[in-house]
Amino acid sequence: MDRANGKGDSGEEAARIGPNAIIRIAEALERDVGRDGAEKLLKDAGLESYIGNPPSQMVDEREVTRLHQAMRAKLGVEHARAIAREAGRTTGDYLLAHRIPRGVQIVLKMLPPSAAARLLFAAISRNAWTFAGGGAFHVLAGTPLRFTIAGGPISRGATSDVPVCDYYAATFERLFRALVSPAATVVEIACEALGDPACVFEVRWA
Repeated sequence: MDRANGKGDSGEEAARIGPNAIIRIAEALERDVGRDGAEKLLKDAGLESYIGNPPSQMVDEREVTRLHQAMRAKLGVEHARAIAREAGRTTGDYLLAHRIPRGVQIVLKMLPPSAAARLLFAAISRNAWTFAGGGAFHVLAGTPLRFTIAGGPISRGATSDVPVCDYYAATFERLFRALVSPAATVVEIACEALGDPACVFEVRWA
């Protein structure tokens, strides 16, 4: 197994992703439905070991899939999307505070938006496994700027009438507003939960 990205050569072992995918969702759940409600959702997802003991290391991406499935099943799709969006925003806050060097942030803010976006995406692409897990992340050429996540853990196995990857959209939107343009928006325009071949996100700032 490749310990750098958590993927097994045979594909039998699940990829691992950053613990923010669980920590920030659990925090958003507690703010929204209270501690008891949040703990019940974690138990429904088979994640009771994280109650009062949030993960500090990379987590099995299947745990993230189960957590989103439990939220949609117990709270409904729209409520789950709102919680995921809040968790994505706070994940972006965490990345800005702890993962993206201050000097890099200063440089990106000084650049024109298009140049800053290219550099930001180059950095994100190098670390895509930390949020996409076993999925494939790609940035598409053209205007408006688009990126895709195929086979990611959030939409895996989901069926919905609306896109469900609000966690990703909100995380990226927070980063782009802070580092590229305050007017940046990120919208999911295609989703595997809708039957599309990949989840596609559109980034605009003008």
